[in-house]
Amino acid sequence: MRKPENLAPEKHDVAHAAGPVPHPSGGPIDLAFKGIDALLALMLLTMVAMVLSNVVLRYGFSTGIASSEELSRTLFIWLTFIGAVVATREGTHLGVDSLLRRLPRKGQLAMVFVSESIVLACCVLLFRGTWSQHEVNATSVSLITSMPLIWIYGVAYLTSVGIGLLVLAKLWRIVTGTASDKDIFGAAADHLPVQARSGDGP
Repeated sequence: MRKPENLAPEKHDVAHAAGPVPHPSGGPIDLAFKGIDALLALMLLTMVAMVLSNVVLRYGFSTGIASSEELSRTLFIWLTFIGAVVATREGTHLGVDSLLRRLPRKGQLAMVFVSESIVLACCVLLFRGTWSQHEVNATSVSLITSMPLIWIYGVAYLTSVGIGLLVLAKLWRIVTGTASDKDIFGAAADHLPVQARSGDGP
């Protein structure tokens, strides 16, 4: 009597279809980014509260808070620049991967390496530009609150360093062969066909 055929795929086939094991994040890093998420939420809440309060005071009582517009604008800048760091870690920046999906895995890694290297160069330029303007911004103040402008433009330090470190970590994973599908496709990796994730292409 013939034994039933084993329909379960081999272990190496499963590993190939699923792609490399995602690179685990450290506990302290996760906690740090949770704190950043909470900070961003607080900034957004504060910004909405200041703008709403100013609208109510202006149209209801013909008055307003003079510094509200300036402070809310500053919070919006910080929200955008710090949020860019979070988006980089989560892989949620906009990207076009039509060509990337059709390449073999080595080609995908090569393209990501080149693109991330360009991003790293931009981070260096951003940090250098902010540094060159540091003295001017530190000695200049805003019109209403008299806040040094470095508190506005200085957020570029955090953004350039934060994104730069994340990019360096990704480049290291590519060089050492531990890059995951998320390193290649970002957050879209969870929604790609198995063929595209494994780099087999049509």
